[in-house]
Amino acid sequence: MARTLFLIFLYSLPSLVVPIHNSSAGGCVIIRPPRDGGIRYRGLTQEQIRSVQILPVDYEIEYICRGNRVIVGPKVRKCLPNGTWTDMTQHSRCLLLCPRVWTSLENGRVALKPPGPPVEGTVLHYSCHAGFILEGRNISHCTKLGKWDSPKPTCLYDRNYTGKKKLYIGALFPMSGGWPGGQACLPSAQMALDLVNNRSDILPDYELELIHYDSMCDPGEATKLLYDLLYTEPIKIVLMPGCSGVSTLVAEAARMWNLIVLSYGSSSPALSNRQRFPTFFRTHPSATLHNPTRVQLFQKWKWTRIATIQQTTEVFTSTLDDLEQRVKEAGIEISVRQSFLTDPAVAVKNLKRQDARIIVGLFYETEARKVFCEVFKEKLYGKKHVWFLIGWYADNWFKIKDPAINCTVENMTEAVEGHVTTEIVMLNPETIRGASNLTSQEFLAALMSRLGGKNPEETGGFQEAPLAYDAVWALALALNKTVAPLKAKGRRLEDFNYNNHDITAEIYRALNTSSFEGVSGHVVFDAQGSRMAMTLIEQLQGGSYKKIGYYDSSQKNLSWFGNDVWIGAGPPADRTVVIEEFRFLSQKLFAAVSVFAGLGILLGIVCLTFNIYNGNVRYIQNSQPYLNNMTAVGCMMALAAVFPLGIDGHHIHSSQFPVVCQFRLWLLGLGFSLAYGSMFTKIWWVHTLFTKKEDKKEKKKHLEPWKLYATVGVLLAIDFLSLMIWQIMDPLHITVEKFTKEAPKGDLDVLIQPLLEHCSSEKMNTWLGVVYGYKGLLLLLGIFLAYETKSVSTEKINDHRAVGMAIYNVAVLCMITAPVTMILTSQQDASFAFASLAIVFSAYITLVVLFVPKMRRLITRGEWQSEQQDTLKTGSSTNNNDEEKSRQLERENRELQKIIQEKEERVSALRNQLAERQALRNRRRPSTGTANQNHSAPPPPPPSSQPDPKSLLPPPGYPNPATDNHSLPPSFSNSSNLYQADSKMSRNHCHNSQIPLLYK
Repeated sequence: MARTLFLIFLYSLPSLVVPIHNSSAGGCVIIRPPRDGGIRYRGLTQEQIRSVQILPVDYEIEYICRGNRVIVGPKVRKCLPNGTWTDMTQHSRCLLLCPRVWTSLENGRVALKPPGPPVEGTVLHYSCHAGFILEGRNISHCTKLGKWDSPKPTCLYDRNYTGKKKLYIGALFPMSGGWPGGQACLPSAQMALDLVNNRSDILPDYELELIHYDSMCDPGEATKLLYDLLYTEPIKIVLMPGCSGVSTLVAEAARMWNLIVLSYGSSSPALSNRQRFPTFFRTHPSATLHNPTRVQLFQKWKWTRIATIQQTTEVFTSTLDDLEQRVKEAGIEISVRQSFLTDPAVAVKNLKRQDARIIVGLFYETEARKVFCEVFKEKLYGKKHVWFLIGWYADNWFKIKDPAINCTVENMTEAVEGHVTTEIVMLNPETIRGASNLTSQEFLAALMSRLGGKNPEETGGFQEAPLAYDAVWALALALNKTVAPLKAKGRRLEDFNYNNHDITAEIYRALNTSSFEGVSGHVVFDAQGSRMAMTLIEQLQGGSYKKIGYYDSSQKNLSWFGNDVWIGAGPPADRTVVIEEFRFLSQKLFAAVSVFAGLGILLGIVCLTFNIYNGNVRYIQNSQPYLNNMTAVGCMMALAAVFPLGIDGHHIHSSQFPVVCQFRLWLLGLGFSLAYGSMFTKIWWVHTLFTKKEDKKEKKKHLEPWKLYATVGVLLAIDFLSLMIWQIMDPLHITVEKFTKEAPKGDLDVLIQPLLEHCSSEKMNTWLGVVYGYKGLLLLLGIFLAYETKSVSTEKINDHRAVGMAIYNVAVLCMITAPVTMILTSQQDASFAFASLAIVFSAYITLVVLFVPKMRRLITRGEWQSEQQDTLKTGSSTNNNDEEKSRQLERENRELQKIIQEKEERVSALRNQLAERQALRNRRRPSTGTANQNHSAPPPPPPSSQPDPKSLLPPPGYPNPATDNHSLPPSFSNSSNLYQADSKMSRNHCHNSQIPLLYK
C-alpha cells in the first residue's frame, strides 16, 4: 500500500524499464521506506513502481518525510553491484523537528547532542558568558511530539560580576583561494587582540574574542559561513571580512542585522557607496586612491593625453570609471580605452594603432604577464612609452615562468623596463609609535615571530597584515569611545543584539571619527568609509623597483626624490609631437606673375590713355570709346586682383587675412563685370540691331549710346548687389585646411602637420555656384552672340569682330580655369598659377585685340595725324557739318517714304477698280451671249492678253510708277523711263474705268 502513495516528478526513462523487467539478477530488491515517510523513485511511473521488484545497479532512491518531519540518517541510498544498498548499517528515520529558537541563547552558549537538526531525542545544554547568570533549566529535551520539555532559559546580567565581559567579532579570513590573505592577516589580527585585551586603558571591562572561518575568497562559501555566524551563538558585535567579493556580500546583508562591517582587505571602488553599504568601513584603501596619484604624475610630467587597458572585472572597471572622471576634471584626455577578458592581444594592437604613449594598465598579475608579452611583440615600449601598473604585484612577477605566454624572461624584462607603479602605503615608512605603542619595524618583527619564520613572499596577505592589525585597533578604539555615551543612555555594549539600532549608531559614529597613528600609517576614514592613505610611487630601474616618491592625497602633497630614470633624454611626450607648418605660395612664382600683372596694368594704362587722347578721331568714335575705356579699367582691376590673390600668411598676419580676401573678391568681381560687361554690351547691341528682319532693321539702326552705358550699369549693379549680399549674410573669413601628417627624415618623434589658409565662408559652395552659374551663362551667351554677328559689318561699332574674338578667348579661359582651380584648391602653387595666369592672359588678349589694331591703323594710315590737324584747324566745324548732312539725309529719307506710301495707296485703288470691272463683265456675259449668238462678234481676248493686277506691281526694291514724275526728286528722274510701259497701262486703266458709268 505504501508504494501507491509515492509521487514521481521527474521524466520517465523507458530504457531503464526494460532491464528492470527482464533481469532477475544483478540488481537490488526494493526496500521499505521509513515510518512516516516514503521513497522517491527517480524515472519511474506509478504503474512501473507497482510492478517492479528489482532495481538496477547504480540506481538511487531518496527518502522523503511527511509534514514537519525530517530525515535522520542517510537520505539517499544507491544500489551496489553486490545487490545491496549503501549505508544499510545506518537507519533512516522520519522524526519531528523541534523549534530552532531554543538552539540559540543571547549572551550565552548552546550545545546540541547529538549535533545536527533539533529532532526527537536531541538534548540542549545551556551556559552563560562571563558576567551573566542563567535563569531557568540548563538542559532541555526534544520530545516525540516535536516540543521541548522545558522553557527556554535566559542569561541575565550579573551586577556583582567583576571580571571582563566578552565581545565577539565574526571574521572571515581567506586562508586559501584566489587571494589567501588570511595566512598573514589572521596572525596579525590575533596579535592586535592580545595587545588590546592586555591594555587597561582600552575596554577595561571587556575582552574581545575573534570567531573566524575560512571564506576561501569565494562569495558562495562566504554566504554559508555568514549564515552560521549570524544564526549561531554568541552574538557578534562586528563583522570583519576580507576580499572585495566577500565584503560586498557581507556588507550588503549586514544592514539587515544592524551590524558594522570593518574590512581589512577590500579595494573595490564599488564598496564606496553609502546608500548600498551604509555600515561599511575598511582599513584597506579603495583602488581609486591610486588615481589621484596618477593624475598628479600626469600633471607633473605635463601629459594631457593617456590611454588605458583593463581586465574586464568589476574592481578594475570601477577604478577606471573613477580615473576617467578625475582626468576629465584635470583637463586630461583618455584617447583610447581598451579592455579584455582573457586574451589581451587585440587590445594591445589597438593601443599600437592609436599611437598610445602613456598607458595605464589595470589587471591581475597573471594577466600582466600576458599583456607585456604582447607589448614586446608589438614594440609598445621603450623611450616613447610609459606604463602605469598596480604596485601590489610580486617584485619578480615578470620573471616568473608562465606556460600561458611564449615570451622569454629576457623579452619580458626588456618590455617592462621603466614602468611606473603606484601602491598604497601599507606600512608606515616613518619610525613613529602609534596607538599600539609599536613602530612599523617592531610590528614586522613580531609578525615574523608569529609566522614561525615563513618566507614573507610565500605568505599570502603579508603586505596587507598591517591593515588587519590596524583594523582591530580601529574597532577597539571605536568601541572604547562608545562606552561613555551608551552608559549615559543606560545602555551597555553587552546589551547589543541584532535588533538594537542605537548601539550600532554609536559604533558607527565612533568609527567615522577615528583618527590615530597605526603601523600602516595614519588611520582615518572618508565620508564613504574608505581609508585615506599615502601612495608609494616606484619605478622599475635595471630590473628592480626603486622608490621615486610618495603622494598624500588628503594633503595633496607630493614628496619627490628626483631619482626617476628614463630610457630617453627625459619623460616621453604623451603623443607624437605634431609641428604645424603652413604651406605658403612660392615666392618666385608670385614674383613672376606679379611682374606680368604689373606689365598688364601698364599696358592697360597705355591703352586707356590712347583711347581718351584719340576720342575725337572718327574711327575711335565709331568703336564706342567709353565702353572701351570701361574694358581697359576692368582689365586693370582684374590684373590688380592678382596681387591679393598671392598674398598669404607669409606676408601678413592671420587677423588681416579676411581683408585680403575681400580685396580678392571685389577686385576680381567688379573687374570682370567692367571688362567683360562692356564687351558683352557691344556684341549684344550689334546682334539686336543687325540680325533682325529686313522690314524692321531700318527702324532700329539708329543706336543711342545711353542704352549701351545702361546695359553695362545693369550688369555691374547685379554683381555689386550679389557681392554685397554675400558679404553681409556670409562674410569671408580665414579657414585652415589640414593635410595628412608627414614624418620628417631621421628618428625624430615628431610629425609635420601641413596647413593651408583659405578664404571661405559658411556656404561657400552655394555662393560660388550662384556666381559661377550667372557668369557662365553670360560667357555662353557672349560666345553665341559673337558667332551670330561674325559676318555683320557696321560703322556704328566698328570693332565688334575684335570684341567677339576677345569674348571667345576670355570665355574659354574662364570655363577651363574655374573648375581646375576648384579641383586644385589644396595645391596653393598650382591653384594660384592657373587662376593668375588665366587673369593675365585674358586681360592681355582683351587689351591687345581691342586696342592694338586701332593704334596700328591710326599710325600706319596717318588718320591719327591728318584728322588731328584738321581738328586743330577747323575746331568743331567738322563735327557740325557731319551732323547737318546727317539731318538732311534723314529729312529726304522721310519725304521719300511719304511719296512711296501715296503711290502704294493709288495702286491699291486701281486694283480695286479693275476687280470691280472684271466682276461686272462676268455677270453680263451669259445674257448677252444668248441674244447675239447668230451675230458675229469679235472673240474675247485670250486670258493671257488681259492684264493681271499682279503684273502692275513693280519689281522688288523699286517704288511704284507714277505719272507725276515731276514731283520726284532729281535723283530719281533718270529712272523714269523704266516705268513707261507701266505708265501707258495705267492710262488705259484710267480710260477703261469710265465704262461702268455708261450703264448707270
